[in-house]
Amino acid sequence: MKPLVVGLLVLAAVSPAAQDARTFTGVVTDGMCAYTGHAGMRMGPTDAECTRACVSAHGAQYVLLDGKNVYGLSDQQTPETFAGGKVTVVGTLDEKTKMIQVKSMSAAK
Repeated sequence: MKPLVVGLLVLAAVSPAAQDARTFTGVVTDGMCAYTGHAGMRMGPTDAECTRACVSAHGAQYVLLDGKNVYGLSDQQTPETFAGGKVTVVGTLDEKTKMIQVKSMSAAK
């Protein structure tokens, strides 16, 4: 019975964090251009192409820029589709690392 009790306590401790999903809206960009914009790097004719190029050629990570905050994204595959575009991300935020554990991502309306 003790393993069952311990398992339930662990589940109870983890469950509140899973319920803290929030919605974030911003632009998918890359970590290199998030703070200064794409004009300095201009790795393509559009922000979307620059973002993808910075990720593929320079090892940058996809991030979400909400206008004032830059958040890392746990999912580094889905953002490629939305590079340079405005999205809505549902996930949980680690306040210390500013990383969103992405549950879903879709084009913002």
